[in-house]
Amino acid sequence: MLKNKKVVYDILDKLNIEYEKYTHIPVYTIEEANNLNLNIKGANCKNLFVRDRKGRQHYLIIIEENKKVDLKKLSWNINSTNLSFASEERLFKYLKLKPGSVSAFGLINDEDKHVKVLIDTDLKGDYISFHPNVNTATVTISYGDFEKFLEFVGNDVDYIEV
Repeated sequence: MLKNKKVVYDILDKLNIEYEKYTHIPVYTIEEANNLNLNIKGANCKNLFVRDRKGRQHYLIIIEENKKVDLKKLSWNINSTNLSFASEERLFKYLKLKPGSVSAFGLINDEDKHVKVLIDTDLKGDYISFHPNVNTATVTISYGDFEKFLEFVGNDVDYIEV
């Protein structure tokens, strides 16, 4: 079953996670989101869904919005074969998301815990923001509550320096 933004809000409520939500027009890139001038507090994230060379392991890379990740260097640092962006079909298969809505909240759809999460250490701060599985809204939660959410979904998490 596809878990939409209402399910995301229900899970946050169940976990007693306080959040602020912002609704907006659909955005597909960080630049489009920034052009909305919403004054969202905390770190805005770039979420990248990638796979290893053979497609056996998938990763959700969460980095600060202005950073670029060197996939070749990252693959070396995490002891993986070469990394590349996963297809739209793989994104939907594992996280039930469409391009433009990639988010840590998509992990609620990864029932087999196939996707490994890689988080930029620079994101450890006060607040962090993600789409709630649709690109017409943004949700901000505290970083501590984000860690609580990650514990709830149960996927493997590693911290990386980008």
